[in-house]
Amino acid sequence: MNKISVIIEREYISRVRKKSFIIMTLMAPILMATLIVVPTLLMNTGTPDFKKIAIVEDGSDLFRGVLENTENVEFVYIDTADINELKTNFSELGYYGVLYINNLVVTVPNAVELISKKQPPIGLLDKISSSMEKELEKQKLQALNLENIDEILKSIRSKVDIQTIKIDDEGNIKETSTSVSMILTYLSALLMYMLVFVFGAQVLRGVIEEKTSRVVEVIISSVKPVQLMLGKIIGIGLVGLTQFVLWAVLTAGVVVVLKNTILSEGQVQEISQSAPESIISSNPQIPAEVKGKVDNESAAEILKLLQSAGNQRWWLIIPSFIFYFLTGYFLYASIFAAIGSAVDNETETQQFMLPVTIPIILGLMVAMGTMQNPESEIAFWCSMIPLTSPIVMMARLPFDVPMWELALSMGIMVISFLGFVWMAAKIYRTGILMYGKKASYKELWKWLRY
Repeated sequence: MNKISVIIEREYISRVRKKSFIIMTLMAPILMATLIVVPTLLMNTGTPDFKKIAIVEDGSDLFRGVLENTENVEFVYIDTADINELKTNFSELGYYGVLYINNLVVTVPNAVELISKKQPPIGLLDKISSSMEKELEKQKLQALNLENIDEILKSIRSKVDIQTIKIDDEGNIKETSTSVSMILTYLSALLMYMLVFVFGAQVLRGVIEEKTSRVVEVIISSVKPVQLMLGKIIGIGLVGLTQFVLWAVLTAGVVVVLKNTILSEGQVQEISQSAPESIISSNPQIPAEVKGKVDNESAAEILKLLQSAGNQRWWLIIPSFIFYFLTGYFLYASIFAAIGSAVDNETETQQFMLPVTIPIILGLMVAMGTMQNPESEIAFWCSMIPLTSPIVMMARLPFDVPMWELALSMGIMVISFLGFVWMAAKIYRTGILMYGKKASYKELWKWLRY
């Protein structure tokens, strides 16, 4: 055991001292935030190209003046035009495209065509379709000889926002959010996939490097092959755990800094004044003097999401993440160590990597699907199968998985990773000192039976 601890210390210290480890530990939270924030900023900033669109109606003028011009889009209604000729020369006339409206649009939804030389942006299509839909509804109501159509439409326009409430066995009530659960599902599954795969691959490369440089021959003279394999796996696993803990601390620090600097007291007042009283009164973090009026839906939604995030079962999610990371990492790292010991270079690993990567990718795909149906049979079984359960179970946890399912999955995971480590050790002790011979699945099976 003392020899294993020496190997663990060597693997751990040598890796955490690397500049790449320090840089990635510090930059990863910033990069993750950038991946989330930058696409949003890009979609909401910049000056879109100005578009001039010709409107041609066939046999009617239902939509004359319906499509309002904006800063970036101008709609030009053309009364007399040969549509076939306009389709060929609209760009020469200075138009971005031609909106052709067939008179069957009242009964046929797809009787509208937008002809252009570029793929139109989704925002433009949404503006056109929503404006036309409202006008058609108005025209159909007018056909019923109703008066004050505009006032009627305003009075009947409604919005329903479902607030999810969770009641536990003790009768305690908490406001929750399916959106927050879906975000946690995505982040948990993706982070588990990245950590298990990245640090497992480090074990593979480390074993191959030691084998090709013949350093392993010197080490084996002092320790058993199994001790060397376990020391390497545990050491790199501790590196991954250290990085995860540092990420969590740094992320919490970034949140605190943003809250204290960017979200000033004035902004809190502005948000609180625009949020529904039911949300503000139930949030103890908002000072009493700023609780009040109601107006802005987006600010209220932010407060609701923050409160719902605080109501998540973090006492269960974080320990479960650490458990599944360690067991999932040990399982896959042992497989990677066995593969690394059986080959002479990274090129030869390709034949063995496909069966290993397929379950990881399958687990990530199923995890993304759990956002729609976390109780489905495929989600249940993939959260029990040890090759996919670290990713899928973490994706299901925000949706309140029954405790017996979590306990069963953890039990299967412990038994499985111990079995995989035992099998990998048998392959490792034979393959680590074997050179010049291409390993095959048949050869690995012989090593397992020795």
